[in-house]
Amino acid sequence: MTDDKDLPMIETSGLRKSFRTGRGRNAATVDAVAGLDLTVAQGEIFGFLGPNGAGKTTTLRMLATLLPPDGGDAVIAGADLRTRQAEVRRNIGYIAQGGGTWDDVTAREELVLQARMHGIGKAEARSRAVAALDSFDLTGYADRNCRTYSGGQRRRVDIALGVIHRPKVLFLDEPTSGLDPQSRAHVWDEVRRLRGEGMTVFLTTHYLDEADALCDRIAIIDGGGIVAEGTPAALKRSIAGEVVTVGVADASVAVAEKAGEVLAGQACVRSAEVRKDGVLRLAVDAGETAMPQIMRALADAGIELATIELHRPTLDDVFLARTGRSLRES
Repeated sequence: MTDDKDLPMIETSGLRKSFRTGRGRNAATVDAVAGLDLTVAQGEIFGFLGPNGAGKTTTLRMLATLLPPDGGDAVIAGADLRTRQAEVRRNIGYIAQGGGTWDDVTAREELVLQARMHGIGKAEARSRAVAALDSFDLTGYADRNCRTYSGGQRRRVDIALGVIHRPKVLFLDEPTSGLDPQSRAHVWDEVRRLRGEGMTVFLTTHYLDEADALCDRIAIIDGGGIVAEGTPAALKRSIAGEVVTVGVADASVAVAEKAGEVLAGQACVRSAEVRKDGVLRLAVDAGETAMPQIMRALADAGIELATIELHRPTLDDVFLARTGRSLRES
């Protein structure tokens, strides 16, 4: 007999969603999500990493019952997405990218109201609000209007609102978009704490460092489909070799492209890409031996070197290998 703890908390098969754009002759169908197969374990922080428009938010909105799928199936915390939507809603918390706090309401009032909307009694709602304010380090300004809060403080209120009813699954859409580094770190700590309490967290992000540092597993999504999936470490290990970035003294397009042509012809270089900022990105097998050859080749071509750096593979390298372009530039 299978223990419920061994069952996936989120499981999708062939999930898809299309939208019509334009009118008349310009009308077209765009596949926002094109047949996603996902499995997310209980107590896992699972990340959707991809550029804007990749299908991340559309997927979250479908899983949160806010958008009907065009096809495919999904089960959330044991409830079928199509036939048991009310049960799905009871089991999840959803926090949109734009947040949901009101300027003229206090965090305490917001939390009590949210709990009451989930059918929780008045006394219990107040008790849970006090506990949430303490857990999310909001007690010191719990009775000030939300308009006085910083971006990071408001985001912590958003997350507290999303978990006041103690859901099994929390959906977070771009949880730290626009926040300063300190506020981002606070949000990361809260997400890890919720995972430590047994909650399953499914978040979307376009920040490479966030996906790398925070997520147990990642699905890289582009154009509505998953192009890679695994732990951050495993995904980076899948990229053979290392990366050397080269900056030339004359950063004009012509000189950068000439440097790219010169280096692409070197035996030690597997691929060469000229980025939009004029920096060259070279894929090599062994950076320590390739760097002297790269420097010599540029010198022989009369191209002055400004900077040269060796990098281990990153999630951006994984995205580049799977899609042919950098996530940083998408």
